[in-house]
Amino acid sequence: MTTPLPLPGSARTVAEFVALLRVAKNRSGLSYRALESAARKAGDHLPVSTVASALSRGALPRPDVVAALIRACGGDPSTVRNWVEARAALARRENAAGPGSAPWPPSAPPDRMAERGDETETETETEGGAAVRQLTPCLLPADQTLFVGRHDELSTAYRLMDREGPGPVTLLITGPAGIGKTAFAIRVGHLLAARFPDGQLYVDLRGFDEGPAEPFTVLGAFLRALGVHGGVMPPEMTGRVHLYRTLLARRRMLIVLDNAAAARQVSDLLPNGARCAVVVTSRTTLADMSGHRLPLGVLDSATGLALLREMLGSDRMDTESASALSIVDTCGGLPLAVWVAGARLAARPHWPLAKVARALVDEQRKLDELAVGHIAVRASLELTYRGMAPAARHALCLLSILPMAEFGAWALAALLGVGLAEAESLLDDLLEVHLVGVRAVGSTGFRYQLHDLVRALGRERARSEVERREHDEALARLLGASLHLADLAADTLSVDFQGVSQTDLVSWRPSPADTDLLLAAPLDWFTEERQFLISVADQALDRVDVAPAAGLATALTTLFQVGSHFDDWERLQERALKAALHVDDKRSASQLHRCLGELTTILDRYPEALTHFERALLLAEGLGPSYRAGATAGLAYVHRLLGQYDEAVTRFEEAAELARVAGNANCLVYATNGIGVIDLEHGRVDAAMERFAECLRVSRDAGYRPGEAQALRCLGQGHRAAGDHTSAVDCFRPAAAISEELGDRLSATHATCWLGDVLVRCGAPLEGRRMLARSLWTYREFGNLWGEAATLYALAEAQLAAGRPEQARRRAEAAVGLWRRIGARSWLATGLDTLARAHELAGDHADAARAREAAEAARAARNG
Repeated sequence: MTTPLPLPGSARTVAEFVALLRVAKNRSGLSYRALESAARKAGDHLPVSTVASALSRGALPRPDVVAALIRACGGDPSTVRNWVEARAALARRENAAGPGSAPWPPSAPPDRMAERGDETETETETEGGAAVRQLTPCLLPADQTLFVGRHDELSTAYRLMDREGPGPVTLLITGPAGIGKTAFAIRVGHLLAARFPDGQLYVDLRGFDEGPAEPFTVLGAFLRALGVHGGVMPPEMTGRVHLYRTLLARRRMLIVLDNAAAARQVSDLLPNGARCAVVVTSRTTLADMSGHRLPLGVLDSATGLALLREMLGSDRMDTESASALSIVDTCGGLPLAVWVAGARLAARPHWPLAKVARALVDEQRKLDELAVGHIAVRASLELTYRGMAPAARHALCLLSILPMAEFGAWALAALLGVGLAEAESLLDDLLEVHLVGVRAVGSTGFRYQLHDLVRALGRERARSEVERREHDEALARLLGASLHLADLAADTLSVDFQGVSQTDLVSWRPSPADTDLLLAAPLDWFTEERQFLISVADQALDRVDVAPAAGLATALTTLFQVGSHFDDWERLQERALKAALHVDDKRSASQLHRCLGELTTILDRYPEALTHFERALLLAEGLGPSYRAGATAGLAYVHRLLGQYDEAVTRFEEAAELARVAGNANCLVYATNGIGVIDLEHGRVDAAMERFAECLRVSRDAGYRPGEAQALRCLGQGHRAAGDHTSAVDCFRPAAAISEELGDRLSATHATCWLGDVLVRCGAPLEGRRMLARSLWTYREFGNLWGEAATLYALAEAQLAAGRPEQARRRAEAAVGLWRRIGARSWLATGLDTLARAHELAGDHADAARAREAAEAARAARNG
């Protein structure tokens, strides 16, 4: 006879509702996998990971998850409807109660934040005068639903953080590993968020990892969150600290610096604004830091039992109360240890609590012999580890040697040398015993996380259970898979014109079917995997796997460019270049110099770009025409930007010939287009249009979409120069659409900017000016000075057309200043012509004459 399911109407809280769901699951007698199968037969999708999360995390599950789970447990339509309605009623009560109904925190003074409406960003100025969007970052991770106790500590934290003084309030949360510092800090952050209306910043400093976060990198991330991007980002540490403190000086912001190793890791991240507050967590005492100290201790028995009750439900706890108390006591009150024991029992509902209680008692001698901060955590993790199948234990050992705690299933597949399905099955086994966490990530599937203490256990076991040869082979496969996937993703996007594949450096790759699955949306895949791929390259460089590590750094260029991850691009490739030069790897060094030349060109650092391209060309001697073609084309492009046209034409022609020999259509299009642009800038419109038309044909024949977009942009410029604005619109629109489809915002903005310009000239000034304003913000976001100058010039022309000389003058002067700063002589002359017309229209004839003289001087310097 089937045991009847419980009635959900008795649940008055989220915890009670989830506990009743666990009772329903237990009464069904079905395992997690059996529930997944039963749900599939009923037409539902109910993965094991979803069930495990719904029954153990304490959050209110989604209605579809509740319905699918009750159906899988054997509930009839009426029972399913009762559960869904009970869930909806509980959700309404929770929403109606709101955060103010909780007994804690105590009443706070009225929020001093002014009404903002929908406004989330404004414009401010940096020291150099460049515009920066003022954003309101909210970087705190989600609050933990499974959080019990700590009422006194929370009240203390609230009281300490409520003070205002001559400087920012600093709260130092300290305690042993596993004591719950991160969860506590995040809870405090969310409770106090309303007091900091200008935003909250958060970073895991990974202070006790092998690769702790560097303050330079953290400042880059914080500044980007505050609206600083691209070329506006200071390239040195001092500049970043100064800009960070300047931006925070008058704001009310909360900064949470989690998992710090020592004061020196956080000193440069501390704000100076008196209305800011900082929360720092650390396993050390942080004795050399000043601030309010709040050490966290172990949980008392009542709180430990409350945590276990949240995970297992009242029925199970009340049935075996003595065993439950024994578990909490032998875990030493350490929250993570209680959680591990509870998670193991939750994943095995058929186990009596006495089974785990007896196991923990057997470990008491070992617990007594170990340091207090590591006692219960180590024992609980070892207990869980020994209960796993050999394949799962081996998987955990290899996962522990990954460079990051968060990873995709393909990383485990590479470490083991198996298919994606087998790796996912092993991860599912680890998920059942809560040794890994999981989160869904859009089209790329799932990402998994290892807690740092689980990683420590795995590394310890790996040292004794995994041979050194197998360890090295696993990491070599990981590097090979990373290189293969990154290279293929970049090739799919087809943005780069280098034309050199890294496939000969790949030692292992996923199957074609797995590869197609992973790279179904290459840009989405890279967005999720970017930090992991960077860490793989860094780890390989530490092991002196220079050639494949440099190959991975090179393969990431396209993905860095499309996503505008300029800091990552420069740091990783500078490091890889240094390593390649150290071992005299000319091939890698040439490619890296070429990539860094491209980066410094984008960032308008032209002298550096010339140096990189020249060194790339020198090192490419003897490597083949593709290497020389890419470096030569990049060198030519910088010479064109600097107005050095004779040298640019010579280099473009060399690059085009090398590209023909190498069969590199991308580079051929790039070089041919470059010569056409020079023709256009010298008034040779017909010659330029012939070259652009040829580029369009070759790009379409080769399937080179970025080249097609570039050719269309240039054809649009040719039509614009000839006065055929309607034809120019017909070129700029598809050019923008192609770049947007590729995810290349910067290239799309190049087309949108000039589309806005010709729309103004076609008699659609409102639409045109809107496009120009949007382009201006995007260029400033990326720090692209040339693009910003071009947009300002177009806006000046639009203001002249509208008969507003003063507005036109301001825009033209700004454009001229930028073009003069970056040394673009041809466009400097064009901008000065517009400035002269603005002065003339305003009646400032003397200023107009001076502007015309300066324009002629710029043309003479260009032609000379």
